[in-house]
Amino acid sequence: MDHPAAVITGAGRGIGRATAVELARRGFRLAVASRNPDELAETLRLAGAPAGVAVPADVSKPADVDRLVRTAVERFGRVDVIVHCAGLAPAKSIVETGIEEWHAVLDTNLSAAFYLCRAAWPVFERQRSGAVVLVSSLAARDPLSGFAAYGAAKAGLQLFALSAAREGEKIGVRVHTVAPGAVETAMFRQLVTPDQWPPEKTLDPADVARVIGQCAAGDLRYTSGEVIYVHKTL
Repeated sequence: MDHPAAVITGAGRGIGRATAVELARRGFRLAVASRNPDELAETLRLAGAPAGVAVPADVSKPADVDRLVRTAVERFGRVDVIVHCAGLAPAKSIVETGIEEWHAVLDTNLSAAFYLCRAAWPVFERQRSGAVVLVSSLAARDPLSGFAAYGAAKAGLQLFALSAAREGEKIGVRVHTVAPGAVETAMFRQLVTPDQWPPEKTLDPADVARVIGQCAAGDLRYTSGEVIYVHKTL
């Protein structure tokens, strides 16, 4: 029960799964969330976290996020770290992007971070400690054509993190933003072929997870409010 507890969204695959493995290695108990329960079960197996809890959830829905945080508190008695890895990144021009799709991108990438912080903040206040790691993207400052919604959502995420870090300082809460470039994930390969972007130019999800782990554990505690860009030099 002395081990810290972490909540990870988007944990069914990619950066979220790699983060679960990294945090478990660092001694964190895990509450993992995504829409796919089978993928979550596999994540807990790979992380070697039999005491972890899988919470199928749609993070664009506030009620699901509240349930996720509540489940973690009920299981572990505390929440020390929240990592928001869930993302949605359709590659469409402005005129091709539907209104509902625009809102889905903003809700998944940006609004969900607010929902998570809002749900966890009372826990952090009671503990007088906590950390939030939000996964942004290099697209927040240099989006490819067709990523208007995604780039805007990630840029908003970074500003939200800065404001949250300033608010959290009073109660011992750190808020970090990790913004990777191209990462070898299923989501990335749905958008870009190996011919368009060779694998040797992408990051491994574990590369990003290691930085997230440093933020979660406090190794990078002085970067609260900052954006940590992680990418290969092209």
